[in-house]
Amino acid sequence: MIVITGGAGFIGSNLVAELEGRGEKGLVICDRMRHGDKWKNISKRQPTALVFPEQLPDFLERNASAIRVIFHMGGVSSTTESDADLIVSTNLQLSVELWHWCARNKVPFIYASSAATYGDGSNGFSDDGSVTGLSRLRPMTPYAWSKHLFDRMVARWVEERAAIPPQWVGLKFFNVYGPHEYHKGEMKSLVTKAFSVAASGDPVTLFRSHDSSYPDGGQMRDFLYVQDCVSVMLWLLDHPDVSGLFNLGTGKARTFLDLIGSLFAALDKEPSINWVDTPPDIRERYQYFTQAEMGRLRGAGYHTEFMSIEDGIGAYVRLFLKTGDPYR
Repeated sequence: MIVITGGAGFIGSNLVAELEGRGEKGLVICDRMRHGDKWKNISKRQPTALVFPEQLPDFLERNASAIRVIFHMGGVSSTTESDADLIVSTNLQLSVELWHWCARNKVPFIYASSAATYGDGSNGFSDDGSVTGLSRLRPMTPYAWSKHLFDRMVARWVEERAAIPPQWVGLKFFNVYGPHEYHKGEMKSLVTKAFSVAASGDPVTLFRSHDSSYPDGGQMRDFLYVQDCVSVMLWLLDHPDVSGLFNLGTGKARTFLDLIGSLFAALDKEPSINWVDTPPDIRERYQYFTQAEMGRLRGAGYHTEFMSIEDGIGAYVRLFLKTGDPYR
């Protein structure tokens, strides 16, 4: 069996679709659907089991000998969630429990970290997974702190030569966009938020720059199509000798003007933008530049090229957003 926590969520459901598409059997989705359309992310899938998070420990114990790998994509993904206790219980405690279970049962463990752990970026974007390297980072939100704290725990366990899974990988996802993020509300990517506006011919709203080093729309992010995330995870599944903490971005920052220009181009429309001031409550911690350093993943042997935003957004619009059914 292959267990995917968060398997009905954005990245997790895309992973489930690709695993099923390449003929993998015994897919176990651990997640909650709650209200809304999140269930549609897996409506075309045929998992072996659908497990709620509180049921997972018992499920793992009952099926220990059959578990091949755990992809841990689940947790609170809202970067603005302020309930730190909720984040600790969901993002940290379950991760710790799964790590130790995988170590005891010799099961590979691949988990979602986040580029949010880099904070304002003033200490760079190096995926140095050592205790010392991680101690330099200063995450700015409870969500980012929870991801960072688990990364630091892993680093300590590895350096102390404690019991570890036979393969372990943490992936620091940068700005991911693509199908199946429709349920994420304000946490949806700008591409998904702006699609219906741009398609209708109305101007897309962007923040003005409040940093003289960057023009309006010149703020930069490392935008990554979700299919590339999945490709890396499948490669890791096929290369059990690779372990470590890795950035997952394209390694090439692009501007928001590039992003929105690519969206309008995919719609065969001229760009139209409405500029607004960055809200004061986020202006002080607003990031003007993020870019993944990708040398470690490349050095580990992953050589597939990542999609440009032109190609990624083009595929997203053509294959999903413009169709009558945006689900895989």
